[in-house]
Amino acid sequence: MSLKGKTIGFGLTGSHCTYSEVFPQMQKLMDLGATVVPVVSYTVQKTDTYFGEAAEHLKKIEEITGEKLISTIPEAEPLGPKRPLDCMVIAPLTGNSMSKMANALTDSPVLMAAKATLRNQSPVVLAISTNDALGLNGVNLMRLMATKNIFFVPYGQDDPVKKPNSMVARMDSLVETIEAALEYKQVQPVIIERS
Repeated sequence: MSLKGKTIGFGLTGSHCTYSEVFPQMQKLMDLGATVVPVVSYTVQKTDTYFGEAAEHLKKIEEITGEKLISTIPEAEPLGPKRPLDCMVIAPLTGNSMSKMANALTDSPVLMAAKATLRNQSPVVLAISTNDALGLNGVNLMRLMATKNIFFVPYGQDDPVKKPNSMVARMDSLVETIEAALEYKQVQPVIIERS
């Protein structure tokens, strides 16, 4: 499926270590002719880390998309009725945000954008990055996997020896997953060996 002319919401949450893998995928969507609407969590907006300063990340997102960031819940809510998206992506999706989403807590712009998109019965694509996917958060992951109109970028253990509960999406499969999700299909296999 062509992504040209499609409007893709792109939410980022606080897995700062994966931004270097996510930004090229955002650029790829732009190169394919999609309109990319960036939505950022409060953590993305405020947290400086070893992986870069928040202001640098925000600037880069706006440079890639050419769009103003959606950074508040009231700004995200119209993505349901007034400015519907063809698809909403959350990449990366942290374990914290995943647990909130699975339990219907909408306390960030990214989660509101996802909720608004699901309300329209449009697809939501999740690219997880969490240290406890095979721990306490496993129940939340499975709840979302069983939810209508939610699709997953294939994911696997990123370090089975040192972090046996950790799973991360293969970010370079994001575009393929979006294309399938727009046809309400899940890319297979979902659980992969991540190299």
